[in-house]
Amino acid sequence: MHGRVHARPGALPRIPFLPGAAPGPSSPGGRPGLGAALRRSKTKSRLHFGPPAAGDLCKRAHREKLRVAVLVSKPTLQSEHGVSLQSGYSVLEGAKAAAFQISADELASIVESRDTEKLAVHGQLDGIADKLATSLTDGINTAEYSLNQRQDIYGVNKFTESEARSLWEFVWEALQDTTLIILIACALISIVVGIATEGWPKGAYDGIGIFTSILLVVSVTATSNYQQSLQFRDLDKEKRKIFVQVTRNSLRQRMLIDDLLPGDVVHLAVGDQVPADGLFISGYSVLINESSLTGESEPLVVNEDNPFLLSGTKVLDGSCKMLVTAVGMRTQWGKLMAAITESGDDETPLQVKLNRVANIIGNIGLFCALLTFVVLSKGLVAQKYLDGLLLSWSGDDVLEILQHFSVAVTIIVVAVPEGLPLAVTLSLAFAMKKMMKDKALVRQLAACETMGSATIICSDKTGTLTTNRMSVVKACVCGNTMEVNSPPAPSNFSSELPEAALEILLESIFNNTAGEVVINQEGHRQILGTPTEVALLDFALLMGGGFKEKRQETKVVKVEPFNSTKKRMSIILELPGGGYRAHCKGASEVVLAACDKFIDARGSIIALNNTTTNELNGIIETFSKEALRTLCLAYREMDDGFSIDEPIPLQGYTCIGIVGIKDPVRPGVRQSVATCRSAGIEVRMITGDNINTAKAIACECGILTEDGIAIEGAEFREKNHKELIELIPKMQVLARSSPLDKHTLVKHLRTTFDEVVAVTGDGTNDAPALREADIGLAMGIAGTEVAKESADVVILDDNFSTIVTVAKWGRSVYVNIQKFVQFQLTVNIVALLVNFSSACFTGDAPLTAVQLLWVNMIMDTLGALALATEPPDDNLMKKAPVGRRGKFITKVMWRNILGQSIFQFAVMWYLQTQGKYLFGLEGSDADTVLNTIIFNTFVFCQVFNEVSSRDMEEINVLKGLPDNSIFMSILAGTVIFQFIIVQFLGDFADTTPLTQLQWLVSILFGLLGMPIAAVIKLIPVEPHEEGN
Repeated sequence: MHGRVHARPGALPRIPFLPGAAPGPSSPGGRPGLGAALRRSKTKSRLHFGPPAAGDLCKRAHREKLRVAVLVSKPTLQSEHGVSLQSGYSVLEGAKAAAFQISADELASIVESRDTEKLAVHGQLDGIADKLATSLTDGINTAEYSLNQRQDIYGVNKFTESEARSLWEFVWEALQDTTLIILIACALISIVVGIATEGWPKGAYDGIGIFTSILLVVSVTATSNYQQSLQFRDLDKEKRKIFVQVTRNSLRQRMLIDDLLPGDVVHLAVGDQVPADGLFISGYSVLINESSLTGESEPLVVNEDNPFLLSGTKVLDGSCKMLVTAVGMRTQWGKLMAAITESGDDETPLQVKLNRVANIIGNIGLFCALLTFVVLSKGLVAQKYLDGLLLSWSGDDVLEILQHFSVAVTIIVVAVPEGLPLAVTLSLAFAMKKMMKDKALVRQLAACETMGSATIICSDKTGTLTTNRMSVVKACVCGNTMEVNSPPAPSNFSSELPEAALEILLESIFNNTAGEVVINQEGHRQILGTPTEVALLDFALLMGGGFKEKRQETKVVKVEPFNSTKKRMSIILELPGGGYRAHCKGASEVVLAACDKFIDARGSIIALNNTTTNELNGIIETFSKEALRTLCLAYREMDDGFSIDEPIPLQGYTCIGIVGIKDPVRPGVRQSVATCRSAGIEVRMITGDNINTAKAIACECGILTEDGIAIEGAEFREKNHKELIELIPKMQVLARSSPLDKHTLVKHLRTTFDEVVAVTGDGTNDAPALREADIGLAMGIAGTEVAKESADVVILDDNFSTIVTVAKWGRSVYVNIQKFVQFQLTVNIVALLVNFSSACFTGDAPLTAVQLLWVNMIMDTLGALALATEPPDDNLMKKAPVGRRGKFITKVMWRNILGQSIFQFAVMWYLQTQGKYLFGLEGSDADTVLNTIIFNTFVFCQVFNEVSSRDMEEINVLKGLPDNSIFMSILAGTVIFQFIIVQFLGDFADTTPLTQLQWLVSILFGLLGMPIAAVIKLIPVEPHEEGN
């Protein structure tokens, strides 16, 4: 890529904003004296970046796209906005009154249509800046009145969101359920026929009872869905919290993209998302990916010839300053975002799987319901046939048939476990909300459940296992090695260096950097950049260097940003006395290999021999074994014939020195790694650092064990498929790795070894590995926007311990849904068996439609709320992971379901056959009392089974129960409402008030289910099994 930045007459002065960190090359031959080299005379040159051929290719491709865009955009602008390029342009009165000389629509159209002609009409970049009343170096005025005026004229950088759905919309949606519609029809017919035969109000009781039950089910379901909708909207807002670096009132500050205004000067670097439409001010090697807008994967070069930057696109390479010209809904991205609906609508893989289970159970329920209706109605129909009255039906006959039909329909309602998908949504939403508090933002719902199955975590080192708060603690310059981690040490260190060596060291650090030293809003000095850049700049400042002064001594004319393949950053400086000098920094062994000279203790430049090279490599190894990240700094005087059109040389450098940067291991990481190991999750470190540094940190974290292997990326790449199959199971550390190495490792783990892999990443180059992994985990602080968009979960504090918390929540989600499925399938089986068997053998169903609807709500919505929102406990991380092929409904679950179902059915059948004798029931209301006892016992069986379902294997299910307020509230609410239904709502629910003894027996029968469940859990089964 190449791009030129030419000085414009009358343009405001510009400070180049440098990119990432990677060094480059040089030509052979050195200057005899370092001091003499620093006193070169000044000449002029133009700024130029990268090889020309690549730039020409990109430009040609871009011109073709630009031509199409302009052809399409011009007629659109003319028709929609009345804009004609030939016609004169008039400023709207509102803009004029606010001292702006260009309207919002005119400004937006320039970038959106990439209109170079219109840009020229307005005086190019400087003209636009003047008309926006802004400075290209100092940014906009932050006076409140000025900001408000700017906001009124040009709008805010927010997108028009779709309106939140109201509660009534969810109520209407819940009412669309087919079975509920059938029940509503039954209720209406029941009311009409009942009033006609029995009068008001007695004849309406059954119908009103069904209506009330439906209303209760619908209101609880709609409220639950409405709350989840609001929660998903909150999470969507959290996802859009993106911060950028902005200059306002000549002060650099970090601010939300929502607060950007036209006229703002924004600083962009590799991996950033362009936050608004704007124009390129200055920068280096800027490559933009516009695929999110255009669908084209080919990156575009942005420079002064093509200065247009579109909101929502990504910076693939380089860095720049940008003038914001359009925000919010005036950008193309804003218009696209407006069409995007809120998330949370997509079903997760587990929801899809459970929907299939629900359909199968629903079909079985439909078959049983039809049989139940036939069996219940055959007696009446047969009697009518025998009496010759088949065509003569009274109101009572119709009501009886209608009751049978209602029971059949309600069996379908109970049989269809619509609570399964609801339980997944509730559990995921609950987990997502809690994970936000634990510093993890879930971008993809499916990641919650997948993380519970993770078997391997491939983690970065820097910032994830370590604190990412770096400082230079050791340095070797001019052969002098010294510890510099205490405040006075750097100044002492600098006093021991030859003046010329100190000058070249400061020149290297202050110029060959992607960081900056700025004055922040509070008026304090602040160092901006990556932690490595901050550590180096802080070291240079403590040695007495001045960032601004040193930068003004020379002029940066070419930059090669840090590249994870080259592992170095390089720049070319134009010297005051004429000529050029290259500076390079990066991975110590890489940069040192590019050096053929070094600066000795006297400040002289001497050739590197094998002895000195071995000594320097020994220093690198010593630093690395102390868990220090090492960087080598080097420079090279360029030959007189050097042209900045040439690539930066790769060899012939003079070694300035080696620095050792300490990045302490985060507290709690060792314990978190041990937790993962006990949970059956392997942790592997993938880092770009030196292998000795990587091994030292991995040992400190507990990742590298005695039988584990640490290997470098170069060696890993040389392995063939057979060797990789032998190596990967034992490999625990991959050092000096490239993004391709990480992608290759993840792919092999997933496909060859069938592991469920979670991968951390922070850079743009990590995106392929994050997408390849089952769960991509991006770093919230150090991560680029490209990495975050490719990830499923964003770790907001960049902490490895948070990743373990995510794994724990993932397991909790998975287990909670299993608990609920176990509970619901038990209720389904028992309800079907009781009503179906009773209908077949006695010709009557003991559980009425209203009662079954209440049971349905207990097991669906309330059961999901109770069981799917159980918080995780530490025991979850003491079990082996489910893995990729683990069955969802396990043998343990089937054991519990069948055992509890047999017990409950036996109790129900015993009450049906022996209940009258047991309670001494006689008289006309004996059947009603018995059916009420059966209904009451059935409900209490579910209440205590709900408690037993809190743990599928542990006998002690009461542990932590008092602390779970949701669970306790639902249990209390269920019992209270059951009491009200039985004692006071008999006319509606076909119940009759029970005596204290009958209540006690009902509760004891239900309570008996808990010791039965404990005994069932003692039956040994394999806890985990493989399945397709």
